[in-house]
Amino acid sequence: MPIGAYAAGIELANELVSTSPTVRGAEALPDLGALSGLLAGHGLRAPVHEDVFQVQLLRREVRGIMETETAEQAVAGAGVLLGRAGLAPVLRREPGRPWQWFVPTVKGAPLADELAAFVGAGLLGAVRALGHERFRPCAAPGCRGVFADVSRSGRRRYCMPELCGNRLNVANHRARRRETTS
Repeated sequence: MPIGAYAAGIELANELVSTSPTVRGAEALPDLGALSGLLAGHGLRAPVHEDVFQVQLLRREVRGIMETETAEQAVAGAGVLLGRAGLAPVLRREPGRPWQWFVPTVKGAPLADELAAFVGAGLLGAVRALGHERFRPCAAPGCRGVFADVSRSGRRRYCMPELCGNRLNVANHRARRRETTS
């Protein structure tokens, strides 16, 4: 994973944490199909059935890091994730591209450990580039989600804008309509 491309690791971290029953009310990562869907488009290897439970456990670790009180705690936790399968960073260049840092993983490492390294590097990149204050709880009433805001403006408020943000917008719209009709 390119270290400078921490946003990809954060995107996966946010998606992973949002699958939790704590956030959704029910397990959104119950089986191999759901895990395959989550990982699609991230350039990672295909999961097998045995990976589902391990990735569910990883989800708890990632959430714990996003809920830390200090940057030092977040860095320590992300470093542990990175160390599960990450090797020493290397400088590499793809043809026609500039040099970039990459974090290779141990050959044959379990998928959950590869994901831990990918997400850990993303979390470290976010702390370094944006600061620990970008790790936030969801602002939607009743939602227990957490996320890392890597938006340019740093104003993201919801763990799942398309769900939590939309739900709140619909509720506000309905409240305004009730006020105008009464």
